[in-house]
Amino acid sequence: MTFRYGIDQLNLDIVCGIAEGTIKAELCQEAIDKINNSRKNVDIMASSDKAVYGINTGFGPLCDTQISPAQTHLLQKNLLITHAVGVGELIDKSISKLMLITKVHALSQGFSGIRLDVVERILKFIELDLIPTVPEQGSVGASGDLAPLSHLFLPLIGEGEFWQGKEVVTAADALRDHKLEPLELHAKEGLALINGTQFILSHAITALKKMRYLLDLADVAGAMSIEGMQGSQSPFRAELHQIRPFAGNIEVATRMRRFFSGSQNMNSHSNCSRVQDPYSLRCIPQIHGASKDTIDYVSSIVEVELNSVTDNPLIFPNEKDYLEGGNFHGQPIALVMDFMS
Repeated sequence: MTFRYGIDQLNLDIVCGIAEGTIKAELCQEAIDKINNSRKNVDIMASSDKAVYGINTGFGPLCDTQISPAQTHLLQKNLLITHAVGVGELIDKSISKLMLITKVHALSQGFSGIRLDVVERILKFIELDLIPTVPEQGSVGASGDLAPLSHLFLPLIGEGEFWQGKEVVTAADALRDHKLEPLELHAKEGLALINGTQFILSHAITALKKMRYLLDLADVAGAMSIEGMQGSQSPFRAELHQIRPFAGNIEVATRMRRFFSGSQNMNSHSNCSRVQDPYSLRCIPQIHGASKDTIDYVSSIVEVELNSVTDNPLIFPNEKDYLEGGNFHGQPIALVMDFMS
């Protein structure tokens, strides 16, 4: 399978497959055209007299202050440097890699106005396993993941650090070793890189992957416990769950019946005098099922975010227009992460 950035839809299995190297991902011509068309509009806006936030203006309170073309490169560079203020332990390399992958997908949809050169350099980092280091604390969520994403993309301009195995090396040394020159960021590019939810999103992907495994394991552990205690399979009969038809309950009960198929323990229990099993055994469909429904809901929200564009402002090439909004806000993922926790 080959995944096409910016065109195909990501889901949990695909994004994890790309990160693990079992699924090939590429930038196809359609995505390249989208990126280039979006960039042309940014170049026009950057050179116009009209103030366009983040393209030819400052940020925050300076959003009404226009920046000269001569200062544009310095402004975008300083944006990364001044926001790279995260603290604490470094997040796992695998989460940083997911951040790169999900950011490439968002940028490749053609609404961010970034140059193709920048997207291709991020893809080169993934290809060479040059994964930037990111501190675990510093995201505010309400303005996107400004600090973590700034650390993630410092190496583009020759700053920051990469993972090298379990060690950390300076970006300058790693780029020199691979004969890569630091990039100079153009109008809008620093903002496009550090606005977004890829830090929160990559933690959600990691947690969901682990939780799906644990829920499968919980069903197996429950079935083995019932076997070991010679419990009853009547709490798992289909008709019981058809009159309280939560999808998770039905699925777990079905799995348990499949686990018990052909069991001698189940047959030996058929005519015993025990009235009913303890809660911890007979409520497995209700408990595991409710947990599964929760994870399925969280997954549905995360998959929307996986295929979303979350920087600001956003460029709409067909209308030759831009819109300022709040797609960078982390609330949709924050709430479901609390739910999952």
